[in-house]
Amino acid sequence: MLPHMPVTTASHTPPGYHDTKAAHLKRLRRIEGQVRGIQRMVEDDAYCIDVLTQVSAVTKALQAVSLGLLHEHISHCVVAAARESDEAAAAKVTEASAAIARLVRS
Repeated sequence: MLPHMPVTTASHTPPGYHDTKAAHLKRLRRIEGQVRGIQRMVEDDAYCIDVLTQVSAVTKALQAVSLGLLHEHISHCVVAAARESDEAAAAKVTEASAAIARLVRS
């Protein structure tokens, strides 16, 4: 189980991924199935390299979801903030930069 992650709500507008939410959920469910498959592999004493190969595939799949969400955040939320004011734009750019830094570290 993941630790509690704070949820920030910037405004009353839907998130940048609103239009692609179903696709993201479908992809995340597929990834969840892959993780369960890895768990079964470990339970069944699968060959180490085979397990690592699957872990790598899940990692890449999560990175793809992350990049998609980041793109949508920049396209929607950052652009909307830029139209609002310079201060709002700067805050969103800082927020996006921090998110990118977290992704790069992971």
